[in-house]
Amino acid sequence: MAWALKLPLTDEVIESGLVQDFDASLSGIGQELGAGAYSMSDVLALPIFKQEESNLPPDTDNKILPFQYVLCAATSPAVKLHDETLTYLNQGQSYEIRMLDNRKIGELPEITGKMVKSIIRVVFHDRRLQYTEHQQLEGWRWNRPGDRILDLDIPMSVGIIDPRANPTQLNTVEFLWDPSKRTSVFIQVHCISTEFTMRKHGGEKGVPFRIQIDTFKENESGEYTEHLHSASCQVKVFKPKGADRKQKTDREKMEKRAPQEKEKYQPSYETTILTECSPWPEVTYVNNSPSPGFNSTHNSFPVAEGNGSPNHQPEPVVQVADVSATAFSLSNLLPTATPQDAQQWLHRNRFSPFCRLFTNFSGADLLKLTREDVIQICGPADGIRLFNALKGRVVRPRLTIYVCQESQQAREQQPKHENGDAAANTFFVYHAIYLEELTAAELTEKIAQLFNISPRQINQIFKQGPTGIHVLVSDEMIQNFQDEVCFVLDTMKDDTNDGYHIILK
Repeated sequence: MAWALKLPLTDEVIESGLVQDFDASLSGIGQELGAGAYSMSDVLALPIFKQEESNLPPDTDNKILPFQYVLCAATSPAVKLHDETLTYLNQGQSYEIRMLDNRKIGELPEITGKMVKSIIRVVFHDRRLQYTEHQQLEGWRWNRPGDRILDLDIPMSVGIIDPRANPTQLNTVEFLWDPSKRTSVFIQVHCISTEFTMRKHGGEKGVPFRIQIDTFKENESGEYTEHLHSASCQVKVFKPKGADRKQKTDREKMEKRAPQEKEKYQPSYETTILTECSPWPEVTYVNNSPSPGFNSTHNSFPVAEGNGSPNHQPEPVVQVADVSATAFSLSNLLPTATPQDAQQWLHRNRFSPFCRLFTNFSGADLLKLTREDVIQICGPADGIRLFNALKGRVVRPRLTIYVCQESQQAREQQPKHENGDAAANTFFVYHAIYLEELTAAELTEKIAQLFNISPRQINQIFKQGPTGIHVLVSDEMIQNFQDEVCFVLDTMKDDTNDGYHIILK
């Protein structure tokens, strides 16, 4: 019984001793830091806390990804610590990418025994070039007709099923594979990094690319649209054997550096492990339909025109008139336009590839962009076109002539005009005719449209020459007309049929 009574006293003594020790330790810390007040950040900066913090593994080390992709190409030794690895590739050479299954037991059971779909693409690493990727790839296609940026080496690949390369997506390939089986895909990159740099004096550095792999599983409809994993790595592509020379040069430079400098750089690894990344923004277009980006560009304009059947091909003359009328009606973007109105304006003016980039731009935001801003975002060709469209600049016609129909009153007053009398009492209204083809047929059609008659009712067009002679108007004569020349139109009935002759005075 006595022992039971002493036990609480002993606990109190122990507890009191611990409190005193803890207070003493805190007072010691305060004395080391000085007599003044101290902050908790100073305490955490002590070496003991730094050591404990350095021993904690980062969160990414504890995370095991379902898949791992390994590019069988050495990384560059000239990359600083904590920077992303850089791998050099030779143009057209086949490189193996091992598709590894890293799932734990019981993880993602829905894909066990099933196929998954992977899409490999070569994209730009530079954010500025990503904005103009469509224009850059189209320029490459124009310079290299029939070639692809990325290809699969199918004979060397192992375990891939149904490989596909969309002819409209030069930088993308896709295939199916079984994660439970050994899978290796061999790829070939046919573009070099210097093809997308601004040409100056030679010897310029090439732009880096990214090799990205996005993997999907089947949904309930049997389509591979549910995203599983994405990873990518940074590469530069050189002409054949150029990657080997660059790797050797980097290695020799590192060997010449002091030991203290070498510690700032990563070692060169025999293979490149693709690191996890966000899925590519266009992964929603993973179905088998050909190039949705291009389809949206071409479909938006005819729909806005209200054309009927897509198989209907209008007459050439009518098509030119409709397009020109639409261009004038859609050319002006108002500052009061909402972001939704601005998106419709971009679609109708054939700027669909940039709609995603200008998603939140109102009419005022777009109109504030300078010419340099638009060219930097959209590239030289489309940038100039977009800037001119924003500013409402209309293409000047090749030839402008002014015509007026001669009235009976004017004919009666013509002798007085020649003598200089009653000129102030005569009022002529002229109409502008704009010519692009500079042909007699085009002039006939424009005159018929102006006076609401059929072009077939105009048999010939003459120009009144010296001493009142009538000269037949030909294509060559129209091409030699002075710009903004004025004519008075006189009509003469054809005796042989119901047509008329037009005389330009």
